[in-house]
Amino acid sequence: MVVDPFAKGGLQDAEATLKKHGVDAYFRAVEGWTGDGFAILDGRKVVLAGSNDYLGLSRDPRVIDAAVEALGRYGASVSGSRPLNGTVDLHERLEERMAAFLGQEAAAVTTTGYQANLAIAAALGPADVAFSDARNHASLIDGLRLGEGTIRSYRHADLRHLRRRLEAAAGDERGLLIVTDGVFSMEGDVAPVAGLRDLADEFGAKLVVDSAHDLGVLGPRGAGIGTGADLITATFSKALGSTGGVIAGPEANVRRLRYNARSLVFSAGLPPASAAAALAALDILEAEPQRRERLRRLARLLHDGLRAIGLDTRPSTTPIVPVPFPDMAAAGAFWAGLERAGVVVNLVGPPATPRAMLRVTLTAAHDEGHAERVIGAFARVADLLGTPRAPRPLPPVELS
Repeated sequence: MVVDPFAKGGLQDAEATLKKHGVDAYFRAVEGWTGDGFAILDGRKVVLAGSNDYLGLSRDPRVIDAAVEALGRYGASVSGSRPLNGTVDLHERLEERMAAFLGQEAAAVTTTGYQANLAIAAALGPADVAFSDARNHASLIDGLRLGEGTIRSYRHADLRHLRRRLEAAAGDERGLLIVTDGVFSMEGDVAPVAGLRDLADEFGAKLVVDSAHDLGVLGPRGAGIGTGADLITATFSKALGSTGGVIAGPEANVRRLRYNARSLVFSAGLPPASAAAALAALDILEAEPQRRERLRRLARLLHDGLRAIGLDTRPSTTPIVPVPFPDMAAAGAFWAGLERAGVVVNLVGPPATPRAMLRVTLTAAHDEGHAERVIGAFARVADLLGTPRAPRPLPPVELS
């Protein structure tokens, strides 16, 4: 029996189910951002409470001006791969700055954050074993799949299970790699990096941390939580308000990937405008720590406000605020109610996360009024739909 390779399930099935309930949540075209926490969607001004632009830098005039200047000087594309003609001095400056900011010896810039994680494939030989957190981002999983080694998943953030996996693999002549998100992108919880580092040292493994959602957000300088890793990957498309990715670590580790990672070697280099925007954003990140403080304050307001009306936001301890639902139909109905109330959040479910949920984030471009508006909309929609809630207010979340 011949099967249509384009007719398999996934997100398209979830979309079809949602549309049966009158919910159109995916690939909605935003017609513009106002720079003050609102966006234009279907001609309406709505609170955009699902963006990863954590520090509100994508619309900062200084970031835009840097991108425009680079566009005029270098053009729209480097039109070549990094090893050949696709490297410009902006790439080198960005690599130096990122290595210093992350406290690492070296860094290599990639065209996207996804490609930074695909580069991990170059570290895995046929005899090697990678241990991957069960809820790692798809780009980490794909990077490991592209390598020649064996992948062993361990239960989410479960150090005991990981230890058993490591013990089973120990003693052979093979490389061992522990791979984790720093902050898990859907549920907002933080990886036990210190415990992972201890296990890596005990078993002679190397630790890789994807700091996509903690770069610019966590850590004393906003440098994330992966500073003790053997390799850090990150993206510029979140807290740095641009696009692109980076690999950082000891010189030998970065050099290995710089020359052997297919996602870097066989792809056009990062557009100069994006590199310039990331450099400008990094300047602002370092000079204006109050942006992180504002983000943290708004995250606490959002967590505590939603929990006060009986909606559980754990396990998150970060600005990523998940609100779970029993299924996609219930989550979709709630999403649609929020959208009608002028609040747009992210509707997610399998395969991105094992359960249906609304993923809510505020950024440093928002203020307390936005937070109150989002919480009020959640309360009204919960009342309208009869959404089950905790019988009494839940305790506050202790942020990381």
